[in-house]
Amino acid sequence: MTKKDQVIMNDDIRVPEVRCNIDGAESLGIVSIDVAMDKANELGLDLVLIAPTAKPPVAKIMDYGKYRYQEERKLKEQKKNQIKIDVKEIKLSVKIAENDINYKVKHAKEFLEEGKHVKFRVFLKGREMSNPEAGKDVLMRVWHMIEDVAVMDKPPKFEGRYFNLYVTPQKN
Repeated sequence: MTKKDQVIMNDDIRVPEVRCNIDGAESLGIVSIDVAMDKANELGLDLVLIAPTAKPPVAKIMDYGKYRYQEERKLKEQKKNQIKIDVKEIKLSVKIAENDINYKVKHAKEFLEEGKHVKFRVFLKGREMSNPEAGKDVLMRVWHMIEDVAVMDKPPKFEGRYFNLYVTPQKN
């Protein structure tokens, strides 16, 4: 259990008085902890400390099990509605042959048609680092071959020993 998950409730509350609210009903105002606990027991609900750092601390009388269930349902629903983006990476080199570029571009087009994002990377080895623009030139050659089916998300960017180009499928 993380610190965020730990909830102070019922007999674990160790403050003399709280500002007490009843879930979906009126506010009791500032009352002693005993009065708040009696009211919670009378209603058959839990007394949950909502804001322990407030002056005075804020407590709420609610059905904690039902509250947690609803929160978990909300989280599940949010996860279900998330869209997972699949990114495929294609590695190139500065000295790549034309037919190899054509082969990799063919695969990139297939990925883009499936709705996947594609990241092209040109790795610069040894002396190639003295002329990093050669990596950008390779990426621009690739870009001109796929610009009819893709959108350039970010222009070619130099990062470490790589030149990267990120493309996404075109929206029809």
